[in-house]
Amino acid sequence: MPKANELKQGTAIEINGEPYVVKKIDVRNPTSRGATTLYKVRFTHMKTRQKLDETFKSDDMLKAADCSRCNVQFSYQDGDTYHFMNSETYEQYALSAEDLEGQTEYLSDGLEGIILLLMDDAPLGIQLPTTITLQIVETPPAMKGSSATKRTKTARLTTGLEVQIPEYIETGEMIKINTETGEFSSRA
Repeated sequence: MPKANELKQGTAIEINGEPYVVKKIDVRNPTSRGATTLYKVRFTHMKTRQKLDETFKSDDMLKAADCSRCNVQFSYQDGDTYHFMNSETYEQYALSAEDLEGQTEYLSDGLEGIILLLMDDAPLGIQLPTTITLQIVETPPAMKGSSATKRTKTARLTTGLEVQIPEYIETGEMIKINTETGEFSSRA
């Protein structure tokens, strides 16, 4: 039984006996004394695709949904359909761009470490690895002596994702991105 502060994008939770998957988490830290951190979570129903917004305190206990998980690798994209392959059985699964809302920009060919959520052998969604490595396709030139400052610049990655990176990193370098926050983590 996970706590609200342990939720990640793609986690399967049971609410009122119905299976939901976490799509977006917004953490709010109230400024008043003694205030607890609030987690505003957007869920999507695993079968009907209806959206549900709930707010939890950090120590609220939630019930994990009864679904199976398997390790998959991203194979390829065909239009709005994304195909994954089970790493052990080589079985193929397909998910639409709508099922992967907000996660498609992190998918690169051959990406491993993805967990696929299955209910009654039907794919429902994925959980991405915490960090992924992508190459920078386009960014302004590096500036000498900028490693001492915290200034950033925008970089476009191979998947089309745009992130803020330190000024000293150049086009063509491989960087790690945190999939939970969508922010630059480190050089690869």
